[in-house]
Amino acid sequence: MPDVVPDIPPLARLIQGGRGGGTRLRLYLLLTMIAPRPVRHPQPADPDDAGTDAGPAAGTGPRRITSNMKWLADNHFIKLTRRPGQTPSIQLLDPLWSDKPLPPEISKPMGDPRRGRYVSLPIGFWSNGWLLYLSPVAIAVMLALSELLGGSKVPRYMLRDRRESYALSHDSWTRGRHELEASGLLTVKRVPQGDDWDYTRLRNSYWLEISPLDRALPTEAAS
Repeated sequence: MPDVVPDIPPLARLIQGGRGGGTRLRLYLLLTMIAPRPVRHPQPADPDDAGTDAGPAAGTGPRRITSNMKWLADNHFIKLTRRPGQTPSIQLLDPLWSDKPLPPEISKPMGDPRRGRYVSLPIGFWSNGWLLYLSPVAIAVMLALSELLGGSKVPRYMLRDRRESYALSHDSWTRGRHELEASGLLTVKRVPQGDDWDYTRLRNSYWLEISPLDRALPTEAAS
């Protein structure tokens, strides 16, 4: 196990660094979908098409994948195992810097209370292109709200300390929230907290509607 564990939560670390962070988050989420067990290092079939999701110049895609794979390995999100004459194999690791493989069945507690909560998304998030359509910040806010609302049947509000625990800045949270609302994935309402005997204040209540992820992207995404 590494000697120094970062104070910044894994999700926030993934989106740091501008465009590079966006590539890392998307790449990592793609790996979580396809790699519960070790798989081969992805290799773009056509270098000219390799990075079209993020818009780099032609031919830079393979280098970006390689550099971000290295970042994920250096930061203990994955383990790369070299194989003579082949691309490395990839093993997902517990993102809490334990250097232990991520259990294939993460829905089952593994003796660690931190493993007791998890989030899931419909397969349409990947197959319908939402992974590329949503910005990394919007994806991060969606994952944070998924964790907050897990198991809840009604909207909930998020206290400041809970939001700050994700280490997402106020600006990032606001931008991600508005993008999710515009995409039809989030409803935010102002609701009072307290009663007639207490000082009543308004808070934002959040409700995620993830069923659109199983449908095609909004019309404007194709333009």
